[in-house]
This record gives sequence, structure tokens and C-alpha cells, in this order.
Amino acid sequence: MMEMELFPVLELSWLNGWILLVVLYGIFGILLLFFPKAVVARLYAYDRLRWSKKQRAYHVIGKMLILVNIVLTILTPLKVGSTVFILGVILFAIGLTGFTIALLNFKNTPLNQPITKGLYSISRNPQALMLLVAGVGISLAIGSSIALLLVVTSSLFGRFRILAEERALLMQYGNSYRDYVERVPRYLLIKTRMKENEKEQNELGI
Repeated sequence: MMEMELFPVLELSWLNGWILLVVLYGIFGILLLFFPKAVVARLYAYDRLRWSKKQRAYHVIGKMLILVNIVLTILTPLKVGSTVFILGVILFAIGLTGFTIALLNFKNTPLNQPITKGLYSISRNPQALMLLVAGVGISLAIGSSIALLLVVTSSLFGRFRILAEERALLMQYGNSYRDYVERVPRYLLIKTRMKENEKEQNELGI
């Protein structure tokens, strides 16, 4: 896109990308304040003890990329009035709305059941998917190609955490989760059979 820049000029300003970050993480934080403690604990309850060294390294790299992207976003002005800004705000709104709905779906599911209703009926990982959409939207709103690259790359590294979570959920819920995996795509469009899913995880050392 003509209005995108690889390395935008960085400056401290009240009209920077930090505004969208505050909206995203602010709403997330407010929701968690009103969620029961057991639900919040479940949100982060995935076992890292069985992760391979490769997976741990990839997880750290992904987190570092996210941190770099946050700093870049804070220091980059929004391209207010441009086409990419309008498109970015639209994608951000879609991602934020979807992320909020997915969190509410998560909250409203009994703790002894896998989450399969709402957005989870069309994607096994709607929170991660909607955060990606929101992140792409923010990158477009600030007109930064490098920010967009960081968002996409960090999401690829985040895939290892998702695979680990799915394996933990299979161990926890057994056939009910196995059937869910057979019905619902990991992200949106592409379904994965459980055998293929397990083979993929084994090949990645998860």
C-alpha cells in the first residue's frame, strides 16, 4: 500500500498508536476484573512443564517480538485521514469485538467443560485469531509495514503455545474435546483431523 512505510518516523505524541493499545488492553483488563478468579486462572492454565527447549525458545522469541511491536506502536503516529488508517480502525474494531465476545464465551462455559459455544463453534482459538486481526488493524492504522510484519511473525511463533494448549485440553477432556477438534477448525477455514493434529505436535516436539 502506498500509505504504508517500512520504518515510520518515531515520535512521542498523544495521537500515536498507543491509543488503540490502551483501548484493547484496557477492555481486556476490565473484563478480567469482573471475571471470577477461577475463570481467570483457567485462562492461563496450560502446562509448560512438558514443553521442549525448542518450543520454550520459540515462545520467548514470540513474546519479544510482541514487546518490540508494542514499543514501536507507542512511538508511531496514527495516519489519521489516510485509507490505511480507516481500514486499520475497521479491522481493529472487528478484532476487539470478536476478542471480547470470545472472552465472554470463555467465561460463560462451565469449568468442567471444554469451550465450544459462540465463536468457539467456528474456531478453536478465536481469542488468538481476533487479537491477530486487531494487531493487523493497529499496524495499518499507524501505517507501519514493520509493525505488520512483527504482528504476523509473533502470531506464527504463538502457534506453538496453541498446539500445547490443545494437547493439554485433549488430555483433560478426552473424547469430548477430540470430537470438537474433528468438527471445528483450529482457526477458521481449515479443519484438522486429530491424528494429523497429534502427528504435527509430535513433530514439533510438543
